[in-house]
Amino acid sequence: MDEILRYFPDLTAEQQRQFAMLDSLYHEWNAKINVISRKDIDNLYVHHVLHSLAIAKFISFVPGTQVMDVGCGGGFPGIPLAIMFPECRFLLVDSIGKKIRVCNEIIKATGLTNVEAVQERVELEKRMFDFVVSRATMPLTDLVRYARKNIEKKQKNALPNGFISLKGGDLQAETQPFRKTVELYNLSDWLHNEFFFTKRLVYLPIG
Repeated sequence: MDEILRYFPDLTAEQQRQFAMLDSLYHEWNAKINVISRKDIDNLYVHHVLHSLAIAKFISFVPGTQVMDVGCGGGFPGIPLAIMFPECRFLLVDSIGKKIRVCNEIIKATGLTNVEAVQERVELEKRMFDFVVSRATMPLTDLVRYARKNIEKKQKNALPNGFISLKGGDLQAETQPFRKTVELYNLSDWLHNEFFFTKRLVYLPIG
């Protein structure tokens, strides 16, 4: 939790309460339904929560922004972003029911009212969003193929609507088809823990 406050010192009391709850909630639910590696659960705040919040270092969503988290797993990055941006709306989508169950239990326990989690394949989702976010879910080409239809044309944020993905590793081949428009950012420029030295944010605006 200290790491969250280090990078986001202006959190409200309610946001601090919700972030503080995540540790015990994820430990409890992960013991029942494995959504985070057992050896990684003690790194929850840095490896999962703070990693998700790297998106908040890249863009501050304006109130009313609609965001879809594709392949949300146990709720990352969607749940931390929903806490960070309480005046925005989030839809968490995953095809695996047990993961969505964990998401819904976390949402209910923390009292979040701006986020919905559904078991669904993204290609079947018809609603429109300003941004589609993901964390190491699938190759960018697949994500764009499945969810480009969901990107709203009308703009309301400082940055054009599009895809924001958190990824690691060699991204050259994956981003090559979008080389004229894709933007890559090193998370280590914003977050100084060594975990982020090899992590990137991939932004693909959709015009």
